[in-house]
Amino acid sequence: MKAKIVEVFESIQGEGLYLGEKQIFVRFFGCNLSCSFCDTRPDRFMEYDPQELFKEIELYQDKYHSISFTGGEPLLCKDFLKEILVLTAKHGHKHYLETNGTLTAELEELIEYIDFVAMDLKLPSSTGMGDLWDKHRNFLKVARRKEVFLKAIICQLTKEEDLKQALELIRGVSPGSVLILQPNSNEHPGLLDKKLSRFKEICVQERVTACVIPQIHKMIGIK
Repeated sequence: MKAKIVEVFESIQGEGLYLGEKQIFVRFFGCNLSCSFCDTRPDRFMEYDPQELFKEIELYQDKYHSISFTGGEPLLCKDFLKEILVLTAKHGHKHYLETNGTLTAELEELIEYIDFVAMDLKLPSSTGMGDLWDKHRNFLKVARRKEVFLKAIICQLTKEEDLKQALELIRGVSPGSVLILQPNSNEHPGLLDKKLSRFKEICVQERVTACVIPQIHKMIGIK
């Protein structure tokens, strides 16, 4: 069994609630979605079997918050991911899953091995795709068994009605979860300030805890 891995490296988490935590990153190749704002479209990868990947992870000897499995979409490699999660858990590692929040059956099989879920909410007016509300709702019902927070990319085209539907979903399924409003890193940040301020106000009105956190790793020039 092999998986396509773009890179394995150590760095600090550059976005979301665990901003600044030191992690080992395992970036998987390939995604089941095609968002207009996507900033991760690699054209190269290496193939690993679980033992090979585990040996590479174990080369990093410092203390880390967790291993971040990111992509692409890691859950596309469900069987491979399960094997590596079992191996790393036996050696005391915590597991942080970055996911687009659409592959519920795959998450169901792996949730017992995962400690933290960073789940995207793909707002239709941001992604340029159709809505994924039902997929996100089902996914969050599984993800809430562990510590989960949500991220939504905010663009100039993002509509208030999409945000309000996302907030309704959060209130209905996992009201304690925090929503990260993440400005699109491909757009000039100053152009989004007014919209982000308005969206934060809406979150307060709708009783959902929300934070505006940009992708800090891009701002300071690290992976």
